[in-house]
Amino acid sequence: MDSREEERKGTGGGAAGVSTPGSNLKDLVSREYYGHKKKVHSVAWNCLGTKLASGSIDHTARVWSIDPHGHSKVKDIELKGHTDSVDQLCWDPNHPDTVATAAADKSIRLWDARSGKCQTIELSGENINITYKHDGTQIAVGNKEDDLTILDVRTLKVVKKHKANYEMNEIAWNKAGDLFFITTGLGHIEVVKDLEFLKPCKLNAHTAGCYCIAMDPLDRYFAVGSADSLVSLWNVKELLCIRTFTKLEWPVRTVSFNHTGEFIAYASEDPFIDIANVETGRSVHQIPCKAAMNSVEWNPKYNLLAYAGDDKNKYQADEGVFRIFGFETHN
Repeated sequence: MDSREEERKGTGGGAAGVSTPGSNLKDLVSREYYGHKKKVHSVAWNCLGTKLASGSIDHTARVWSIDPHGHSKVKDIELKGHTDSVDQLCWDPNHPDTVATAAADKSIRLWDARSGKCQTIELSGENINITYKHDGTQIAVGNKEDDLTILDVRTLKVVKKHKANYEMNEIAWNKAGDLFFITTGLGHIEVVKDLEFLKPCKLNAHTAGCYCIAMDPLDRYFAVGSADSLVSLWNVKELLCIRTFTKLEWPVRTVSFNHTGEFIAYASEDPFIDIANVETGRSVHQIPCKAAMNSVEWNPKYNLLAYAGDDKNKYQADEGVFRIFGFETHN
């Protein structure tokens, strides 16, 4: 394990009329975290914002204990057991030491981040998407064959299965847990009430496939990133599109709201991550990056943004690195 500070102060931050926090982002830097042998596909914070999990194509996940103020030494634990790429992971919304991993080895694992022990659930296909229900009782898993499985976390039993006849990408529940959102390769979003998959509401969102989704922590909005390079912002209650974020030129791979719901970060193959003000739609900061991004996620308590992509070293090998933006330079 290794971490180091990097002077990545970004290129934005100067939009007129933005709030003070947005203006201050330009004074913050990123730190790099090394530990994986190959590129990192997914990063996620626990509910307290004190631990970050990273999943890699090196078949492992790692859990990093991180002081949000950047003072103490970083500690990490390796979670070994998967036999193929760990493509996405997520934390139990109510338990700061339980993390779920979805892997191409057709299994998902529920890990105790303190001991490194896990429970394994075998499924039918190569898993690529995973999300918790906000009350922590269920997990939804999507695979490359466009099968969706809903699991009861307490019994580890399947409670619902759904086979989609379209490309199914990232998935999410709303905070109340009665609406389930599926981004699709057809450019629309399927909204399913109470897991009644035969009666979906279809939102025509984009002119190309929808790849990723994020929920506003205040339960006002959700955001969808698309292959048309746009991010659309939707009102959760009315299911209406309010605005779009337009700074990128490549398909949007990942999107995240910060803990106050003030900022949204989104990224693609463009050489920067854009951070925009949710209410105005204006870009307030851009974090330069050297490679296409796979995952961005804001800390649930602080303005710290974890991000990971296809970074290569000078020998063109995977760097196995992720970064966290938001530290002051003197810490």
